[in-house]
Amino acid sequence: MAERRIAVFGAGYIGLVTGACLAELGHHVTVRDIDPERVRILLAGDVPIHEPGLGDMIARNKERLTFTQDLDRTLTGAEIAYVCVDTPPSASGDADLTRVWAVIRSLAAAPDHELRAVAMKSTVPVGTGARARVLLDEIGLSHVGYVSNPEFTAEGRAITDFLAPDRIVIGQDDDTAGALVAALHTGIDAPVATMDVKSAEMVKLASNALLATKISFANEIATLCENTGANVTEVLGAVGMDHRLGAHFLRPGIGWGGSCFPKDSEALRQMASNTGFHPQLLTAVINVNNIQKRRAIQHLKDELGDLAGRHVALLGMAFKPGTDDMREAPSTVLAGRLLAEGAHVRAWDPLARPAAGEPWDSVTRFPTPLHALAGADAAVIVTEWPELAELDWTEACTGMRTPILFDGRNLLDPTRLREIGFRYTSVGRP
Repeated sequence: MAERRIAVFGAGYIGLVTGACLAELGHHVTVRDIDPERVRILLAGDVPIHEPGLGDMIARNKERLTFTQDLDRTLTGAEIAYVCVDTPPSASGDADLTRVWAVIRSLAAAPDHELRAVAMKSTVPVGTGARARVLLDEIGLSHVGYVSNPEFTAEGRAITDFLAPDRIVIGQDDDTAGALVAALHTGIDAPVATMDVKSAEMVKLASNALLATKISFANEIATLCENTGANVTEVLGAVGMDHRLGAHFLRPGIGWGGSCFPKDSEALRQMASNTGFHPQLLTAVINVNNIQKRRAIQHLKDELGDLAGRHVALLGMAFKPGTDDMREAPSTVLAGRLLAEGAHVRAWDPLARPAAGEPWDSVTRFPTPLHALAGADAAVIVTEWPELAELDWTEACTGMRTPILFDGRNLLDPTRLREIGFRYTSVGRP
């Protein structure tokens, strides 16, 4: 394998994982970020995000992996530039590509004929590559190829997903640039799907939309199970045995969140609307998820009546276990709705780092689940942290004012919890 010099723009989840994994594969990588505090943390040997194994991988590859704010240092000697910046939703619902265009414009500073390819990791609308091609030509980089190389990494297992993926997607309109980017993955045993740039851009959006659809479908079936007395665990367990369907992501809960599903689903819906097409299925998927996040409040009202003055514990804040990410976390919706109902909200999570401001400024955070539960009128399992499966629920029941528990992740055994003394409800289980 030929070692390459790679510039990675963006030191967020995707940029850090991409940079560290490419260094692990033997390449020399410089990661640039415009946030001085983030760069300072990385240069000090720490990692500003929680991702299992990432810190060890960065330390192991410190001879091949550097961090900087300096553009010239980033581009010097770089043959491939990876764009790994965020593309948040704009006011219109479209993906905001401000940071993407800023990175591409900055490549004009690249030394003559050293840069050979730009690879897009950021999730972008279909057609972004064509616009990027025009911009590269305008800034004097017509000799630089453009490749769409979308990421399919899940937080909490991003390194495994990068180094042992289901597939590597290469979107190319330039065979030479596509082959160069594909060769960076030498050593990874995975099929390479090569296609045009627009199709590769669509693959990422379609993949996330289908996963979101499976979750929303599972939640709709769960509601039907609640209304009919069927058990959703048994129903979807048997459905998932069908090899045509599969069990992955076919699990009900309190709704999906995170940095990808909400943003990408909305961006895909907006992109469709911009073409004059109203995507009815995708719209329904989004609506089901928005409703699902609020169904927990109704469960609590069914048990407690008026929530004003009640103390409610949210167990889990991050959008999924194994990460500290609070982006679009269902817990934020629950906390906001509970506060609006006049409840006192307490919370526990081992890693979550919520942004300053409401609703979290009005939430009391506790160091352990038992502390959060002590004196509570009710509790909601929001994130399926392993600590909750291992918790002494007998002690928790004794410490609560009223032992009401809504299990938003179907983490616990209903029979056992009711035997302990809980008024226990969950998602789609009678």
